[in-house]
Amino acid sequence: ILYEKYEKEGKFKRRIKARDVWNKILESQIETGTPYILYKDSINEKSNQSNIGVIRSSNLCAEIVESTGVTKIQKEILKDKELLDKLGLGEFYGEEFVNETAVCNLASIALPKFINKNKTYNYNKLYEIAYSAVISLNNVIDVNYYPSSGAKFSNILHRPIGLGVQGLSDVFFTTGLPYESEEAKQLNREIFETIYYAAMRASCDLAKEQGPYASYKGSPISEGRFQFDLWGVKPSKRWDWEKLREDIKKHGVRNSLTTCIMPTASTASILGNEASCEAQTSNMYTRRVLSGEFILVNKYLVKELIKIGVWSDSVRRKIIAE
Repeated sequence: ILYEKYEKEGKFKRRIKARDVWNKILESQIETGTPYILYKDSINEKSNQSNIGVIRSSNLCAEIVESTGVTKIQKEILKDKELLDKLGLGEFYGEEFVNETAVCNLASIALPKFINKNKTYNYNKLYEIAYSAVISLNNVIDVNYYPSSGAKFSNILHRPIGLGVQGLSDVFFTTGLPYESEEAKQLNREIFETIYYAAMRASCDLAKEQGPYASYKGSPISEGRFQFDLWGVKPSKRWDWEKLREDIKKHGVRNSLTTCIMPTASTASILGNEASCEAQTSNMYTRRVLSGEFILVNKYLVKELIKIGVWSDSVRRKIIAE
């Protein structure tokens, strides 16, 4: 509404076609990876924090979106001394409001570690590790150091965690699946479905012992709505979602958010994986991160070329040239 008002009032320097602006944005994204674009309405419709307050921004790498500022759920909580003392937030009792700073505790799973010798995928082991990771991330919330009162209040109140991945393209290389194939798409779906199921099961089990997170009431998950329900998607029959749904309705969950896809640029390099869920963009390239500059080579291509006896210095130079 304000945009149209200012437009009618002539508060602009010049007119630019929307398509020209969009093309420039796309050009920049292809060349630099930025700007990141998120769609606010869609995010607020589908976030499990929709009951907490309006989500206005993301973190730097845009993998997690959370409610910040003076959230609409604060007023009632700040008057509840018993609850605040139980949460270890007694110092906030009587405050008129708290300017919340969203915090998220992240970890990534190295997906190639779950490939069996016969090139099948070990979903049960993936489930075990994802389950354990959620327990660990949840513990971090309680032992963490918070640089500001807004960060402490927000994190302990909503208890968000972010379990992500690294090395998805390594999985496809190792199993011999083209990235865009139907088999790869199915594997992709089942991997992330398993991680989400394990995360929600672990968070529900934590809630049985410690109770749901403080701002749980009124959230989509409190009504038994999983993320795939908010997107209108049906999961596979690998896991018993209906049993989990009933357990959550009864006991709740300990964390308002559980999964996300972070870039993993540094940690993936350390573990020798391709970053996050991204396809490998080149057979040989330089990556610059906070810890330095690294030359990365497609190790799977090199192994194949050695195997067929054509790997040589001239081939290496040709790959660089191309």
